[in-house]
Amino acid sequence: MAVSVSANASCEEFRSSSKLMRREVLRLGGLLGMGLSLPTLLEQRARGATVQSKTFGCAKQVIVLYLHGGHPQQETFDPKPNGPAEVRGEFGVVDTSIPGVVFSDVIPKTARLAHHLAVVRSMSHTNANHVTASLPAFSGHTHPAGTPETDFPPATNDFPPFGAVVSHLRKESRELPAWVRIGPLMRRNNGTVLHGQVPGFLGAANASFAVDQELTGKQVRINALQQFDDLTAVRLSARQNLLQQFDATRRLMDHSAEIRDLRTHYQRAFSMLTSQKTRDAFDLSAESVKVREQYGMTEFGQRCLLARRMAEAGVPMINVSYCHTPQGSWDTHSRHFQQMRDSLGPTFDTAFSALIEDLAERGMLDETLVFVNAEFGRTPAINSNSGRDHWPFVYSLALAGAGIRQGTIYGASDHAAAYPTDRPHDPKDMAATIYHLLGVDPETILHDHEDRPRPLIIGKPIEGILA
Repeated sequence: MAVSVSANASCEEFRSSSKLMRREVLRLGGLLGMGLSLPTLLEQRARGATVQSKTFGCAKQVIVLYLHGGHPQQETFDPKPNGPAEVRGEFGVVDTSIPGVVFSDVIPKTARLAHHLAVVRSMSHTNANHVTASLPAFSGHTHPAGTPETDFPPATNDFPPFGAVVSHLRKESRELPAWVRIGPLMRRNNGTVLHGQVPGFLGAANASFAVDQELTGKQVRINALQQFDDLTAVRLSARQNLLQQFDATRRLMDHSAEIRDLRTHYQRAFSMLTSQKTRDAFDLSAESVKVREQYGMTEFGQRCLLARRMAEAGVPMINVSYCHTPQGSWDTHSRHFQQMRDSLGPTFDTAFSALIEDLAERGMLDETLVFVNAEFGRTPAINSNSGRDHWPFVYSLALAGAGIRQGTIYGASDHAAAYPTDRPHDPKDMAATIYHLLGVDPETILHDHEDRPRPLIIGKPIEGILA
């Protein structure tokens, strides 16, 4: 049974290696299935059984769909058909597969799969800047008090996002990367990179493996995995041996974190370039035309399909960006309803619903978490350009899969979708929920560059959306 519980802000363009001690790794335990020892796994499970719910650690893979710019709560998961005329917009509603619950009629395919979802309609914070609000969306941590909410580039002392943490914890050798980013590095129009996409104080060794290219062609070759024609496995091995000799000499001269990170990058590159498993996992052209068309022959659709292949191969953290595609981004300050009708709504609806159905049909949904994420929502009021502006005070996020209480509508916003009226939650609570499902000890401590202890999890899991 579903639990359905249920302004205007002008927008302006905002201008402008850690130490994780062995004892902490053992205590941290693990992302289940990520190469930790049997005693550690048993200890983690025992702890989970006593202080956590049975959903602790049930997500082996996480796919984060990041709708950069902020999808409108009104035109997706929290429509207000009876709200004030000046805020409710041009679209109607459609019944979902949850009795008594409606979504916007812009996402009808998603509505038919609502029984798989948990929707949180009461996410809330106060940062209306795309760049800096993305850090808590990806990590659960904000910038230090006093940091201006303006555009400035990410820094090496930023708190690390989900993917970097997963990569850092997964210490065993591997053919596949632990964290894959599919889509461009998301930036503002002024070129500033959104925070939460780089590894912060966990260092470059824990950066994502990036797939940033067009994916809609018939024969897709992942550029980052292509070898030069004459670069055979034998020659790669010879180059690796030579690199190791240089590396041994360099270690005598420099023990810096940068050198260690560079060494890790080289080792990862050699492993992936010579791995058939890796090449097979990234081979999007192996999918049938029918399957590819089900996801939609759009960049976002094909990114979601590649994400399913990554999850199927065992990559634990996959980020998919909806940004800088021919369909645009979700920062709809003008022509909002036209963009939602003609591109944003249908593109998302087709790809997201196909991903959920595909995972369910393959028996993967019980161990794969799909998370629709964004930095904030959009204003209740419609501006003079027929757009909606930045609005962090209430917005909706959706989850499906591993450990999620299916068919749940959690929290509520007011009649204008402007403020939460029931059970508001900050991004730190959503981050705690993600780490809970991954099986990360809530008492985990990381150390930054200056060896200062930093709690990884500072929020509380949202119990109402857990199975």
